[in-house]
Amino acid sequence: MVRLRLAFASVVALLATAFGTTLPSSADDAAKAPMGVKRILLVTHSGGFVHGSVGTAEDVLKERAEKLGYEVTCWRFTNDPTARVRAKGKKKDDPEIEQSALEAYNAKFRGPAGRGVELEHCGRINAETLKKFDCVFFFTTGDPVNAEELKDLLAWIKAGGAFVGTHCATDTLYSQPTYGDMIGGYFVGHPPGLQKIKVQVEDAKHPAAVGFEPDSMYEDEIYVMSDKPYSRDKLHIIFSAGAFDPTGKLNRKDKDYAVSWCRVYGEGKVFYTSFGHQPKVWKDAKFQSHLFGGIDWALGRKPGDATPTGKK
Repeated sequence: MVRLRLAFASVVALLATAFGTTLPSSADDAAKAPMGVKRILLVTHSGGFVHGSVGTAEDVLKERAEKLGYEVTCWRFTNDPTARVRAKGKKKDDPEIEQSALEAYNAKFRGPAGRGVELEHCGRINAETLKKFDCVFFFTTGDPVNAEELKDLLAWIKAGGAFVGTHCATDTLYSQPTYGDMIGGYFVGHPPGLQKIKVQVEDAKHPAAVGFEPDSMYEDEIYVMSDKPYSRDKLHIIFSAGAFDPTGKLNRKDKDYAVSWCRVYGEGKVFYTSFGHQPKVWKDAKFQSHLFGGIDWALGRKPGDATPTGKK
């Protein structure tokens, strides 16, 4: 009977970890970060395009975590891993097969990301799991949360949480306007390939501006934002793109191509940068200074202005 109870307890603990549910208070206490260490949840759920740099993002955050006083948890899949889905076979003429959502997602994620997805890489973002983190970091596409989970996330930020998004975090949750309003914009497109831009530093005093000299050149995949909800009346612009002409339908009439911004959201803080498409960028010291400066600002570790910039 004792062995049976122990086995049952082990199964419950495993499921709680996998599905992001609340563990007993003793386990919660044991999982708390040391005093002064900030707990970051990196979410790389890729319901749409899978970026090949998501694995590099994990590595960079983990490599620098201890030095910078972070404790990093990485979730690669934040939907229900046990849901049953139908998927096409590997070959063109293969019939559809039924499999778990996790199996289907792993098959899609593994190739571009260079690493697989197991239960240990899964979690659900909700009011209970958010209690364990100081910062939520989206490097995502598709729908990493459902409508109820998004309500929990937005309430958590408004109550004082820190939210960070890189690159495709604006290529996320198009069907949820409250998310777009929170992060500050939605991606509408980018010119083919990589573009070299002149980085216009609009707030050189912000912690996220560290590492970039005014008008320095930088190469990455440069995003263009849709007209709404993006607005300089709501956002504090840190970087924008100069020497950049996307042409065609991507041309904004106002020629306003913001790259990075921040804002206050309720009692919380939001930082976003559209840099981060390629692994090379994540390994670059200038980008890392920019990113970690933004994270430290969002976490309240470094001061910085968040007053809306106003029309260009």
